[in-house]
Amino acid sequence: MNKDHASIWEECLAVFKDNLPAISYQTWFEPIIPIRLNENVLTIQVPSPYYYEYLEEQYIDIISKTLRRFIGAGAKLEYIVVMERKTVENTSKTVKYPTQNKPIPENKAVNLPPDPNSIKNPFVIPGLKKLQINSQLNSTHSMANFIEGTCNKLARQAGISVAEKPGETPFNPLFIYGESGLGKTHLAQAIGIEIKERHSDKIVLYVDASKFLYQYTEATRKNEVNDFIHFYQMIDVLIIDDVQEFGGKEKTQNTFFHIFNHLQQNKKQLILTSDKAPSELKGMEKRLLSRFKWGLSAELIVPDYETRVSILRNRNYLDGVELPEDVLLYLAERNFASIRELEGTRISLLGHWTLIREEITLDLAQQTVNRIIKNSKKEISIDFIQKTVGDYFNIETEDMHSSSRKREIVQARQIAMYFSKNLTKNSLQSIGTQIGGRDHATVLHACKTVTNLSETNKKYKSQIDEIKKRLGV
Repeated sequence: MNKDHASIWEECLAVFKDNLPAISYQTWFEPIIPIRLNENVLTIQVPSPYYYEYLEEQYIDIISKTLRRFIGAGAKLEYIVVMERKTVENTSKTVKYPTQNKPIPENKAVNLPPDPNSIKNPFVIPGLKKLQINSQLNSTHSMANFIEGTCNKLARQAGISVAEKPGETPFNPLFIYGESGLGKTHLAQAIGIEIKERHSDKIVLYVDASKFLYQYTEATRKNEVNDFIHFYQMIDVLIIDDVQEFGGKEKTQNTFFHIFNHLQQNKKQLILTSDKAPSELKGMEKRLLSRFKWGLSAELIVPDYETRVSILRNRNYLDGVELPEDVLLYLAERNFASIRELEGTRISLLGHWTLIREEITLDLAQQTVNRIIKNSKKEISIDFIQKTVGDYFNIETEDMHSSSRKREIVQARQIAMYFSKNLTKNSLQSIGTQIGGRDHATVLHACKTVTNLSETNKKYKSQIDEIKKRLGV
C-alpha cells in the first residue's frame, strides 16, 4: 500500500529523533510541515530561508539516507519557504528550493615514488607523502543545471558521451568554443562532475589557462618544469578553460604539447574551451592546432527564445523564486549578447525584491534592462524569421522543414536561410540544423540564390523588401 507524505514524514521523524540530540530535533525538525509527495519528490515547508540553509549544511546526509530508506533510491527533497513581503496587501509568498547539489567525489590520493619530492603539486604546498589533487570543480555547474537547446545540443550530447567513456570516444579532445558568457565553463565543469560521479576512480582536474600559465612560470623560475609536466601527466581527465590564452606563449605551448601527447596516447581525456574555433586561434603552433582538431569541435551560440525561457525558469527554481510570467517572458525576449547578461539582469531584479522588498513588475524589469543594455531590442530569432516568411507565403514552418521540392516551399526555405544568416549570429551549420536539418553548404547556396535573384528580379526584390518590413529591419 502506498503511503502518503504525512505518514512517510512521521517515519522519517522517528529516525531523526532516535539519532539526533533532543534539542536539535526539537529546534530543526519539529517545526517542519510535510506538504506533498509527488512521485519520488517529498515537499516540506520550513519557517524561513535560514532553516533551509541550515538543514542543507548540517543535516542533509541523514535526511537523504532516511528518505531513500522510506521512498526509494530516487528520493528527492524540495523545500517551501514562506517569505513575508512588505506590500500594500501585506501578504506572504511561498518559494521553492530544491536540495543542493551533492558534493563532487574527491580524487583519489596518488601514490608517489620513493622520493616524496620527486613530483610537486602546483596547486598546494609541498611536503605531503601523497598527492591529494582537488578537482577544482564547482558543484553548481552540474549537467542538470545546464539547459539543452539548439544552441548547445551537439556540445552537451558529446559531453555526456565523454562522461560515459572518458578517453575512449572519438571526441578526444573535446573542444568547446563560443563567445564569452555562453556557458563554456559551465559545460566543461559539468562534464568533469559527470565523470567523477560515474567513474570515482578517475582523477579529474579543471584549470583555467591563466592559472596554468602562472604555474608554468613558477616552475620555470624554480627549475621544476619536469615536475610540472609529470604532475599533469598523472591526470585522467584534464580540463583546460580559455585555451586561447596560450597564444603567443611558445614555451608554454611546447610544454602543453608534451602533456597533451602523453595524455592522448594513454587514452586520457582532454576537454578544452576557447572563445574561437581551432582554425581561428592566433599565435598557436601548427602542431598544437592540428591536435586540437583531432577530436570534436563543438560551438556554443546565443540561446534562442525557448532556451532562454527554460534557463530563466531553471535559475528561478534553483534560487527558490518565482518571477511574474510577463517579466520572465519579457527578459527572454530581450536581445542579450550572452547568458551572463541575462543572468545579471535577473539577479538585479531579485535584488530589488530581496533587499528592499520592491515588487517585481514589468515596469521595473524594463527599467533594469535599459540600464544594463543600451540597445535593448527584441531579438530576431530563426524561429521568428521562419514564421514571418511562412506567413508571407502562406506556408507552414513544418513544410519548410520537409524534403519537399515544390517551388514555393523551396523559395520560402531559401529566404528564411538568407535572413537567418544576415540577421542572427548563428553559424551556417546552426541555421541549417534549425531549418529542416540541412547542412551548411545548403544554407550557403540558398543565400547566394536569394542575393542573385534580388539583384536581377524586381518582383523578387520587392518580396524581400516586404518581408524585411515585417521583420522590423
